[in-house]
Amino acid sequence: MTIRELVDPRHTAVLCMEMERGVVGDLARFPGPREVVADEGLVERCATLFAGARRAGIRVIHCTAAFRPDRAGSYRNMPFVSALMDDPLHIPVGSDAASPLAELLDPADLVSERLHGIAPFVNTSLVPYLTSLGVRTVIATGVSLNRGIVGMSIEAVDHGYSVVIPTDAVAGYPADYARLVLKHTLDGLTTLTTVDELVDVWRDAD
Repeated sequence: MTIRELVDPRHTAVLCMEMERGVVGDLARFPGPREVVADEGLVERCATLFAGARRAGIRVIHCTAAFRPDRAGSYRNMPFVSALMDDPLHIPVGSDAASPLAELLDPADLVSERLHGIAPFVNTSLVPYLTSLGVRTVIATGVSLNRGIVGMSIEAVDHGYSVVIPTDAVAGYPADYARLVLKHTLDGLTTLTTVDELVDVWRDAD
């Protein structure tokens, strides 16, 4: 299947993983994702991709994470997440910190919030959104290649979706490690491409 067929707007959606103010923006409480997003200009490239997708009629779905004040619905089964849960100011439900970055958000976009885990498909609104839209291919963007993008990709494949990753619209830390994840984990599991290639494909389809 060609990339043009794979990302046909009639059956494609863009998923944006945790590009939230409290994860990669001005309200982030831990440095890794925020720093790599700033260093690599990820917001600008995602904005370019999302604008091209919207022009082609493709929905953008923001997959966000948040915690209730009482932590109900969240699991302390991962050391990394458990440590974050000890901080009451880390992405509280309904807060500005849990909001997608304004630069990436459009009124037509959808938001699928989760309280648990590190990937967005299980027991969230994401699969019903994708099913109702007739989606067969998802484009994975955002952070991070350390955990979230890998989890998103594996869950999507397990749910029967094809996954496309524009390698310049995802990030991890350190940058050398992120490149290894793309090469040795996600290549073959997903189709790797670039923002420019996708925008050009959708422009030609107009």
